[in-house]
Amino acid sequence: MIYGIGNPLIDIIVNVEEEDLVELGIHKGTMALIDTERMEELLAFSKGRTVSYSCGGSAPNTIIALASMGVEVTIAGKLGSDESSAIYRSRLEELGVGDELAETGADHTGSTVILITPDSERSMNTYLGANRLYAAEDVIAETVAKADYFHFTGYMWDTDSQQGAIMRALEVAVSNNTTVSFDVADPFAVGRYRQAFLSLIENYCDIVFANREEARILFDNYDTYECCRSMGKLCRTAIVKNGKKGSFISHEGEVLSIPVRGPVVPTDTTGAGDVYAAGFLYGQHQGYSVTDSGIIASILAGEIITQRGAQFSPQKSAILKEYFESEEWKIH
Repeated sequence: MIYGIGNPLIDIIVNVEEEDLVELGIHKGTMALIDTERMEELLAFSKGRTVSYSCGGSAPNTIIALASMGVEVTIAGKLGSDESSAIYRSRLEELGVGDELAETGADHTGSTVILITPDSERSMNTYLGANRLYAAEDVIAETVAKADYFHFTGYMWDTDSQQGAIMRALEVAVSNNTTVSFDVADPFAVGRYRQAFLSLIENYCDIVFANREEARILFDNYDTYECCRSMGKLCRTAIVKNGKKGSFISHEGEVLSIPVRGPVVPTDTTGAGDVYAAGFLYGQHQGYSVTDSGIIASILAGEIITQRGAQFSPQKSAILKEYFESEEWKIH
């Protein structure tokens, strides 16, 4: 079983133009934490535009993608006691995801307004809501201890309460030989918590995911290969995603290059990194080599960006699952 702790968010996806981001004062391609007033401003801006809704959050996206591939999974986090909470839980049940989400009446369920420009780049504006209150006492240690893998992201480092919860889960995971997977998740998060993240990677993590910008900030180096090599000195398996150029994986001291698979025409890059992580964890959970797991990750990430939203349809999931089980992908 793969267990994730993250921020369950309702995604509100909106198509915009480049000038809209300038007008709104949004730095393209990043995630900003916003308050209620800013959320209301963005929702007002979105009226009259093409909008879609889905379950979101970085770790939930990864866990949902794993469920779509037939892996037993559970997600933990915190929801508000509101209509969005009921919608989120119902959707998880439909997707086959185990639910250990806590609930509070002290705040609303979190949400993210995702603004997508014509080049398919997404700029995320997140109101954490109830997520901020997820705490150590909400962690169900027995489930973490039984899990094969525990996955979390850097987004869980934005409040003291969340940090305490992650540290509690990490202590349980390490003491029970649960493999720890960490996606640093966002350049701004890395900028805020660089030293804390480096310490987490070195002392608790087995598998670490970063993109080239996050890795550059972590290691103060513009060379993506060297960043991967440096991160690989801190953990067993270090992965640096390099966009259209593929990715580098450092495993036990050896750095591998994983190419992008097939011609990919992006429609929406929302969740690409989350689904890449799901692909790699799926490969490892199924017993594939690090190289093959990287190829699976590349294929899944390439597939998710050709559609709108961060989740595969049941039909697409079935096709992909059958494809991987056939191992046809190994000979291309």
